[in-house]
Amino acid sequence: MDADDRIAITDLINLHGHLVDSGERYDELFTPDVEYDVSGLGGGVIAGREALWEAGLALGENNPVGHHVTNIVLTQVGPDEVTARSKAIGIMANGSCASLVYEDVVVRTPDGWLISRRAVVPRRRPLGR
Repeated sequence: MDADDRIAITDLINLHGHLVDSGERYDELFTPDVEYDVSGLGGGVIAGREALWEAGLALGENNPVGHHVTNIVLTQVGPDEVTARSKAIGIMANGSCASLVYEDVVVRTPDGWLISRRAVVPRRRPLGR
């Protein structure tokens, strides 16, 4: 993983919130067979990019109005696979917010780097408890 890869992966993770918050399709973020694990939020694992899109539409007004990502840490697993761990803050329309961690597996594809798995882990207690 060189500097160009790091920039591309970081940009990919940062782009998520912009596309989701504006209601745009985000096919360029995820592999077609992505596994999006929202078990920690009571939603289970969403399998596939189309199912993920449909789940977002089904949430409608219950979606956060803001997905903010910070503290991205990348670890190379292989020549075409990286794990990414980042902090996320979700802001709801009523002003409430939640602290989360995104645990991603990012893979190099013919279309560039894409997220193949994301676990959304809520942070509800201090000091890792």
